[in-house]
Amino acid sequence: MKVVVIGGGISGLATAALLAKAGCEVDLFEARERVGGRAYTWSSKKFTFETGPSWYLMPDAFDQFFRLMGTSSAEQLDLVQLEPAYKTIFEALPGQPAPEPILIHDILGKNLEVFESVEKGAGEALGRYVASAAEVYDLAIKYFLYTNFDAVKPFMKGELLKRAGMFLSHLFKSLDGFAGQHVRDERLRKILDFPAVFLGASPYNTPSMYHLMTHVDMNVGVFYPQGGFYTIIEAIEKLAKAHGVRVHTSSPVSKIVVSDGRAAGVVVADKVIDADVVVGTADLEFVETKLLDKKWQTYPSSYWAKKQPGPSALILMLGVKGELPQLEHHTLLYSENWKKNFAGVFKKADGKSAIANPASLYICNPSKTDKTVAPKGHENLFVLVPCAPDVSIGGEGDAKLEAAADDIIDQIAEWANIPDLKSRIVTRKIMGPADFANDLNAWSGTALGMAHSLGQSAFFRPRNKSKKVKGLYYAGHNTLPGIGLPMCLIGAELVYKHLAGDKSTTPTEALKPLVGRAGA
Repeated sequence: MKVVVIGGGISGLATAALLAKAGCEVDLFEARERVGGRAYTWSSKKFTFETGPSWYLMPDAFDQFFRLMGTSSAEQLDLVQLEPAYKTIFEALPGQPAPEPILIHDILGKNLEVFESVEKGAGEALGRYVASAAEVYDLAIKYFLYTNFDAVKPFMKGELLKRAGMFLSHLFKSLDGFAGQHVRDERLRKILDFPAVFLGASPYNTPSMYHLMTHVDMNVGVFYPQGGFYTIIEAIEKLAKAHGVRVHTSSPVSKIVVSDGRAAGVVVADKVIDADVVVGTADLEFVETKLLDKKWQTYPSSYWAKKQPGPSALILMLGVKGELPQLEHHTLLYSENWKKNFAGVFKKADGKSAIANPASLYICNPSKTDKTVAPKGHENLFVLVPCAPDVSIGGEGDAKLEAAADDIIDQIAEWANIPDLKSRIVTRKIMGPADFANDLNAWSGTALGMAHSLGQSAFFRPRNKSKKVKGLYYAGHNTLPGIGLPMCLIGAELVYKHLAGDKSTTPTEALKPLVGRAGA
């Protein structure tokens, strides 16, 4: 089976690797000068900045992928578990002292104590919340993440039917509402709401089934691959090439060729590359609306006009002289008006989108853990400020966006008690929604992909297979199972399942050889 993969992000590399190991002849085409997609890097003055993912969660998804490839996460990556997992800093109200920061730890027992110290009874409540999260996570792994939803029988098992009421209740209750049933303190509630950010969604319209992410960070832990997240990309690319994948960079695909209703290849530099199967792992909106003729589009422009993209972001990469003990590897700043922040991220205010001020934001300080990402005596800061997916906000070099970045630096300096932060910055780069659109063909300039609201989750999400073109498949953040590096690895496995005719809902035990056009 001859396969062409469009896009060299983690979805494309993982799909190419799995299919090559299963016996396919695979060519991968990436538009940029190197692979990585959103998991990219930028270097300046001996600093190396990650420009995308920075939280290593759901290690079992990475373990599953590497196991299918005949290796392991331990062999491919140098992982360390973070302690504390992250730090939270809260906005001070006018005339009042700033609330004490809260640390979330690598052991659940410590977090029960932390919650109890903030609110009487909250420790026991967190225990119930995390137990529920673990139960939902277990169901998700068994029935909802590793499936293409193309058969009913696997969902008729007694275990799932017994828990159907519980699961349905979580579909129709918001994450924030469920968190509020367990804790009253607004600081604790925000901590439980935070997983919505990973999902490109608001906790006010995200189904509470996604509280499963609290199990992931409090029961399983938060990790970091030494050398940075690009080492994950390098490891998967190396495995793909070892199994025969031909990786072509600086090679944008301009068209998917369809013959008699079947994907027959792609056009690259005015040359047709023949294929039995085409897998689009670039942004799905771009693949569907720009690479396919209208008659072959399963998800035309009219479809995307009705859907909600996840947030975009103002990203700051800051090289800072001296140490920053005020910041952990992961630090979160929560504004008092959390709900207003989310409203601005998902809806234009008065017809205009803007960067919130003050903003709820995230800071990654990988030099806290990894001395290779900054020169000696310096720190490496990656700051992500969620904003509306609106390219009019701008990108690198935009004066208004640069001014917003200055405001964010001032906010961090004040809230984290680093008064001289701005004067210590020795290198700086920003990105905005326009950069995501220009560099990654991102739908509406989103930094993450389609938001995980109820109508855009699980079986409501775009499928991994074209309805109109045989032999055309998809993987990536806009399709099943969703946003994030673990989901993208699972999405790659879902493409394999399609081609293997595997309708199961559980992780694949072992790859079977794919012969001819089987399942295509």
